[in-house]
Amino acid sequence: MGNDLERVRVRRANQVKHRCLAMSAVVAALILSGAVSFSISAQSKAEGGKKSTWHSIEFGIVKFNDKAPNSWNIYHGEKKGLLLVRLWKRYLFVDVAEEEVYDIDPKAITPQGDAVDWSLAAVPDKPIDTPDFKERNVGMVDRIQFRLGKNGHLVELQIPIGPTGKPLY
Repeated sequence: MGNDLERVRVRRANQVKHRCLAMSAVVAALILSGAVSFSISAQSKAEGGKKSTWHSIEFGIVKFNDKAPNSWNIYHGEKKGLLLVRLWKRYLFVDVAEEEVYDIDPKAITPQGDAVDWSLAAVPDKPIDTPDFKERNVGMVDRIQFRLGKNGHLVELQIPIGPTGKPLY
């Protein structure tokens, strides 16, 4: 009976040690993930202040009220789903994932040939009201439609996509 009690005590002591090790591993993982996310957010805020180059999307199409505008272009940045659209002298920043459109001050954008320099830090706090935002994959084109305001103009973007289903930019 003495040996059985000793085995139970040893087993419980080992279980307590394993639980303590597991808890310390979880705490260490939480601390590490917090430090990594803090450094990533600090890095993105630092990068948000500097201008990045936005390149023109070849073979992209813009329609304004079902007609081609006289002067337009679509630009893409380094992140997928973020588009900068030029309609005449107006610039619109389109966040496809969040289904938001922002009106951008043209003075914040510097044209560089077929590309433009612009910083994401220049995005306004409040997006334009876009009640009819729709994104749809129609074969080899990703079609994004939105209305500017409740009864405003209809803007359609057609972004070419490759055979893998990813945009060609």
